[in-house]
Amino acid sequence: MGILSFVSFPVFTLYPDSIQERFIPPNGYKRVVYPKTSFASYLQNFPLKPKGSPVLLYNGNHKQNQVHAAVLDFPLLKRDLIQCADAVMKLRAEYFYAQKKYDAIQFKISNGMEVPFHRFAKGERVDVKGNKTSWKQGKFKKGYGRDVFEEYLQFIYSYAGTISLKSELVKKSVIQLEPGDVWIEAGSPGHVVMVVDKATSDDGQMVFLLAQSYMPSQEMHILKSEGEYSPWFPLPKGNNFQTPEWEFQTNQFYGFLNLKKSP
Repeated sequence: MGILSFVSFPVFTLYPDSIQERFIPPNGYKRVVYPKTSFASYLQNFPLKPKGSPVLLYNGNHKQNQVHAAVLDFPLLKRDLIQCADAVMKLRAEYFYAQKKYDAIQFKISNGMEVPFHRFAKGERVDVKGNKTSWKQGKFKKGYGRDVFEEYLQFIYSYAGTISLKSELVKKSVIQLEPGDVWIEAGSPGHVVMVVDKATSDDGQMVFLLAQSYMPSQEMHILKSEGEYSPWFPLPKGNNFQTPEWEFQTNQFYGFLNLKKSP
């Protein structure tokens, strides 16, 4: 896994070349509009790199399998630390961080331990000994600044993955699909792709856009589909859902749980 270092984008601005600016819904479909402060709107308005940009790996090389329609605009650091599940958690955390909803930033690591950002902000860190973890005090940096936030995220990337992420999600029907939902297969390896936009037709049909990161660490990108509306995907109708680099079971579809109050 490698680190994606996100630029701090304003949440409520319509970017000059965002997901929703570049990708117009197919004829007969209209984009679903969400509240400006929602995670769905944050994803729809996420900025993209210039048209024609390749997907880059953490080391600057081109991804071998270029299966994308666009590349999300955030830079990579030179470590192979963040992959598919980490990118999903990063987007979720960045959304809450931009809104200063710091208590909402919380993830489980692989042994099931809950790791909220606010404890890092208080100056605590996690002591890891094999599969055992505990909180420790020390002369650690405190506060909600970007440096502490990045340290927190790097810890999450190192000790979380598809298995821990799936444990935080709630199973959904695909007919309930909204931006922010995911298809996820937990395992080593596993994979996850995230819905980042949605459009509907007058007769109730639905299409959506998907984004992923992958192995090794690489820029998150909008996937192409094989249908007539590519890169828009129609709802899968069979038991399997084929994406360019992974086939999911259609029912491996999940959304984030409702926010919990941090202790």
